[in-house]
Amino acid sequence: MDVHLNPKIGPDWTLPGQRREVVTPGNNQKRYVAGALDASTARMTWVQGVKKTSALFIDLVRAVDAAYPRAKRLHFILDNAATHSSKKTQTALEALGERLVLHFLPPYCPEGNRIERVWWDVHANVTRNHRCKKMESLMTEVDAYLDARNAQRTASPLLRAASARRAA
Repeated sequence: MDVHLNPKIGPDWTLPGQRREVVTPGNNQKRYVAGALDASTARMTWVQGVKKTSALFIDLVRAVDAAYPRAKRLHFILDNAATHSSKKTQTALEALGERLVLHFLPPYCPEGNRIERVWWDVHANVTRNHRCKKMESLMTEVDAYLDARNAQRTASPLLRAASARRAA
């Protein structure tokens, strides 16, 4: 997901007769978030980066690997971004051997990738019309939103029951 310091402009509301101010800090800055969505629990694992490179994707795979140390296989459903299949990525992921399985979606198929809905939510609730003047503040808000999303998923009685059944 791309995060821009210049806010995405979108629908908003304000009291009648008042005007909503949207901060545009001048030169745009960008940061990137790579994330993985657990298909069973909807829990997110994510990493941030200054560039959208193979290294960012590799960092994500390592974060998921660390978050699920007992998993026999880690399945990643991916779009066709070059960072997912570069030589650098292939070399780095060989260390995980057969534990890592990559599944590629057809070209341009955002509806087929459930994590795209999470990115749309982040944009709707954090980056659209935001008022942050510094990139660090905006990225802190992105992290806080994703942390709260994970906490909400963990607190859900249905998800706790499903996790308990899987653990048994």
